[in-house]
Amino acid sequence: MVECRSLIPDEHRLIIHGMVDRPLIFTMDDLKRFPSVSEIRFLECPANGGMEWKAPQMEGLQFTHGMLSCCEWTGVRLSTLLAEVGVKPEGKWILAEGADGAAMTRSIPMDKALDDAIVVYAQNGEALRGEQGYPIRLMNPGWEGNTSIKWLRRLEVGDQPYYQREETSKYTDLLPDGRARKFSFEQECNSVITSPCPEVPLKKKGWYEFEGIAWSGKGKIKGVDISFDGGVTWRPAPIKGIVIEKCLTRFSYMYNWQGEPLLIQSRAWDETGYVQPTFKQLRAIRGGNSIYHRNAIHTWKVHSDGSVQNAQLA
Repeated sequence: MVECRSLIPDEHRLIIHGMVDRPLIFTMDDLKRFPSVSEIRFLECPANGGMEWKAPQMEGLQFTHGMLSCCEWTGVRLSTLLAEVGVKPEGKWILAEGADGAAMTRSIPMDKALDDAIVVYAQNGEALRGEQGYPIRLMNPGWEGNTSIKWLRRLEVGDQPYYQREETSKYTDLLPDGRARKFSFEQECNSVITSPCPEVPLKKKGWYEFEGIAWSGKGKIKGVDISFDGGVTWRPAPIKGIVIEKCLTRFSYMYNWQGEPLLIQSRAWDETGYVQPTFKQLRAIRGGNSIYHRNAIHTWKVHSDGSVQNAQLA
């Protein structure tokens, strides 16, 4: 008989050490004795849509924008734990390390740690599942998903970033002049039309509610426009439901389709005034060598038979 053992020890511990007044080891019972918070936030891989930088590649919404989710996270503020250990004045960065085989690690600025970062132990009202980082993970709302380290086991406070593998050879943005944009943490304002899309074509003529989602790592979505002619003209799309910062926001627009070809797009902006760019605007600044932070306005081409195809406009 083969003996099976859990990859997670029965008594998981989180160690916080480095430039602190008193290094501490927290058990799960310890963490759950602190005041908890529950927040609905999106989580997105910075490579979401990364194959689309140079040209349309994927025929499906799930493949162009599928590295994205939104749910309720429950845990204890990282700032609460840092207050417990006492961060020394020279402590400006935190190294977050996971217990996975690769020991996934990222450098987190102290400003973020003291702002809204959460050490999470529950998701949507139940304990984290194994694939989501059980028993605890870090959650950095609005930032690259890879900074929300799963299976969190160690936080080391230091005076500078640690330049780990996942923030040097990976998760940097190669610019046209050969330099790399580093520590590009925030997930910029983005949106996409979810219906119609390649998986949800138009089946017959008549009225449709065109729907979509918008999100921004900078805060709340303030508005969304929709275009049916590839961005030549725009119409305001009503926001649906509640609007929460760093959370998916729904929008829709009623449209009477009579079989005409369409180039449908959505353009969102957030409370900071940041407006979702076109591919032309994004490439003018970032070039076309990156695979991360592709938040350009997306185009679906609707054919006269109602089928929908991925497209890009120059």
